[in-house]
Amino acid sequence: MKASLATILCLAISGCLGYHVGPVKPYYLRDVHTVAVPTFRNRTLVPRVEVLVTDTLIKQFQQDGTFRITGDDNADATLSGEISRITRLPARSVRGNVLATTEFSLGLTVKYTLTARDGKSLAGPGEVTGTTSFFVTSDVTTDERQALPLATEDLATRLVAQLSEGW
Repeated sequence: MKASLATILCLAISGCLGYHVGPVKPYYLRDVHTVAVPTFRNRTLVPRVEVLVTDTLIKQFQQDGTFRITGDDNADATLSGEISRITRLPARSVRGNVLATTEFSLGLTVKYTLTARDGKSLAGPGEVTGTTSFFVTSDVTTDERQALPLATEDLATRLVAQLSEGW
């Protein structure tokens, strides 16, 4: 009885030997283990947003764990990018007054390129957009500034997923 149970257990476990849990990088990034992320360029009129985007992106890379973040001199690849557009579009208007908005949709667009140490392009040029929505109070500018980190987190999640999963 014990021998047959042990045999069944060994057969069940042997079927799982080819699988593993953890990050599975795309084939074209198989040799990339460390990535440098210099501060992105800001092509918008929103001040200091480049630091927010870069910091959030580095935190997302660290949370994902597929690539290690390091300086330019030790990196296998460098992720360079520019913040190209921040859009604010009305999503919901006041009942009875279509000109007054109660909710906006905020979009943050980044163009990026992942370049190998030898200068060859590994991924990109690509474009990623992070979005969020926010409700309007008396100060729309402050509301937008408070919603910007949420759009940045969405953008970082999408960008890291594109690089670590390949799509």
